[in-house]
Formats: sequence, C-alpha cells, structure tokens
Amino acid sequence: MVRQLSPLDRFKKANARRLRLEMTDAERYLWSHLWRIPVEHTHFRRQVPIGPYFADFACHKFRLVIELYGSQHAEERARRYDEKRTDFLRSAGYRVVRFWNHDVLKELESVLDTIFAIVQEQQILLAEASLIHPTPAQSADPPPEGEGEEN
Repeated sequence: MVRQLSPLDRFKKANARRLRLEMTDAERYLWSHLWRIPVEHTHFRRQVPIGPYFADFACHKFRLVIELYGSQHAEERARRYDEKRTDFLRSAGYRVVRFWNHDVLKELESVLDTIFAIVQEQQILLAEASLIHPTPAQSADPPPEGEGEEN
C-alpha cells in the first residue's frame, strides 16, 4: 500500500527538491566532498526537511545538522530567525554546526576536519547515551515474579 502524502508533505518534498537544484556554490562544493568523512554510517542528506525548516545538510544517524552561511546571515533579522531555527533543531535532538560559505570555499580541509571531529564526538555521545539507558535484549529473562507489577 502506497501512503498518500499530505499537502504539507508534498510541499516540503517539492521545496526540498527545488533547494537541491538551487544549491549555492559553497553547498555544492561541500556536498561533493562530504563523502570523505571517514566514519562509517555518516550518510549526509542535503536540504532535509526537519519540522518546519530545511537543514542544508543532515546526518540523522549522528543527529548532526550542518548549515552554511552567506553574508545575509550577519543581518539582525536573519540572526533572529537562525536562532529560532537552531532552538527548534536542538529541541529535536540535533547538534547544529555552522560554517561561512567563504570558509568552505577557501578552507575546505579545515571544514572537513572540523566536521570529522564533531562526527566522532557525536558518535561517542550517542554510544554513551545508549549505555546509560540500554534497551534490554528481547531474549532477556523476565523480571522476578511480582516485580514491575502495580499494587
């Protein structure tokens, strides 16, 4: 059975497709090099809808969003919007990292090194989080009789 997309989902999908076709030079350049991050499962997606926003790049596995900024993001109105957006993405469990377009175009190796270090950090944090709250194995023994029951 094929799930019908809601009008909002169709709009988001069309918008994401349009944004992927209209990538900036810096976005296109970074996209062509993100595969070089040498950590398994770093599948980055571009122009990813997350809630009401579109992340330039996102790696869901490591809960990481990468945003590229042009000069328009230095303006007060854009900074307020970016703050609101970052708050939303953080509340959704993502770490948000920003790079200026100029840095991507002129200092790509440094940008990739930074992303690599952050991916490694996220990998460790997520691994630690899963150790703190482990999911019991399905084959685990049941709790002793009476344990977990309400009185």
